[in-house]
Amino acid sequence: MMSDQERARAADILMEAERTRTQAVQLSKTFPHIEIEDSYAIQSETTRRKIAAGRRLIGHKVGLTSKAMQQSSQIDEPDYGHLLDDMMFQDGAKVAHANYSVPRVEPELAFVLGQPLKGPGVGLLDVMRATEYVVPAIEIIDARVQNPRKIFDTVADNGAAAGIVIGGRPVRPHDVDLRWVGAVFYRNSEIEETGIAAGVLGHPAMGIAWLANKVGRFGTVLEPGHIMLSGSFTRPVWADKGDTLHADFGPLGAVAVQFV
Repeated sequence: MMSDQERARAADILMEAERTRTQAVQLSKTFPHIEIEDSYAIQSETTRRKIAAGRRLIGHKVGLTSKAMQQSSQIDEPDYGHLLDDMMFQDGAKVAHANYSVPRVEPELAFVLGQPLKGPGVGLLDVMRATEYVVPAIEIIDARVQNPRKIFDTVADNGAAAGIVIGGRPVRPHDVDLRWVGAVFYRNSEIEETGIAAGVLGHPAMGIAWLANKVGRFGTVLEPGHIMLSGSFTRPVWADKGDTLHADFGPLGAVAVQFV
């Protein structure tokens, strides 16, 4: 277990890496005695500092909920991160590649809550009842620490959360079978990945249930109006300068982002 001083130093390291767009040495190497509780405390500290500086919490993301993502990262358990207002982009946005260290992108379903969710004990039906609508999204992820990363590193690094692009057609959670929502993911004109949302713990709402139960241990409530990213059901795709990433969700429409 890390001391409070070490946790504060770890938060300093991550904040500086994000500011300079230069990856830091893994916290699991710098602090070999780090535990998962330390990682979540470090994430909370960096988020607290950003909110104190004027940023606003708009939701959370769940990561590593599918086998594709776990195999890609070589980490076998989910994690989560905070979404802040300056991470939000609209469909078709042009974002500066220079604002990230090693950006990658993932197609996901975003759940927008109409009612609060507080764990423990949250299940699939609770999430469906609490959700106002579901909408296609692209998540931008960025690692502020070097490879190979352990779960301690990704959790402390806010689950690699770096941006969210919303687009397509919002739907009520009962209007479609969310398990069978698919995405064809293009980089420029080439298909890079395909997948269906059932890859996320069997049903994307289960990603949100996992999140509510996980943060409920710390007294956190998922608030109405907040956006919840349920996790990618494909492997991440690298985003180079000049690339346009386009996710086609079929009947739910499409969402795109360009790195300039």
